[in-house]
Amino acid sequence: MTTTEIKQTLAGPAPRLDFAKAAPKAFRAVIGLDAAAREGLDPALVELVQIRSSHLNHCAYCLHMHTCDARRAGESEERLHMVAVWKEARHFFTEREQAALALTDAVTLIADGGLPDDVYARASAHFDDKELAHLLALIFTINTWNRIALATAKTAGEDERVS
Repeated sequence: MTTTEIKQTLAGPAPRLDFAKAAPKAFRAVIGLDAAAREGLDPALVELVQIRSSHLNHCAYCLHMHTCDARRAGESEERLHMVAVWKEARHFFTEREQAALALTDAVTLIADGGLPDDVYARASAHFDDKELAHLLALIFTINTWNRIALATAKTAGEDERVS
């Protein structure tokens, strides 16, 4: 390996485009959807959903951001550690949170088997139509953010929202 190749390997991948600067209208549209999706939902639940989707999508950037947000909002370390294995650690989460996490799993991995009727029925038993629509929009949005972060090679721990 040459010295140049070693330097490139140590430096990591070349920076990719800044999506917010390159497509500001599209970026603002996602921000608008994100804000609208959160309306009426418990902020703690919002973070759990975003953390779970980020786990499933292997998005370290979003996972770091949303675990930090959850901690600032008072979420316990214990529950944050259990989100990745929520099915095996159900007692850490309310029935409503479990329904939201199951919906998050199904929608995030929708190509693997659609949205099963029992998962939808469970969610609709815990959320009224408006809440369910907002929850779905939240799941759509975090999946979009995950894809933006992954496609543009965002680095975990470099949250532009924090100065």
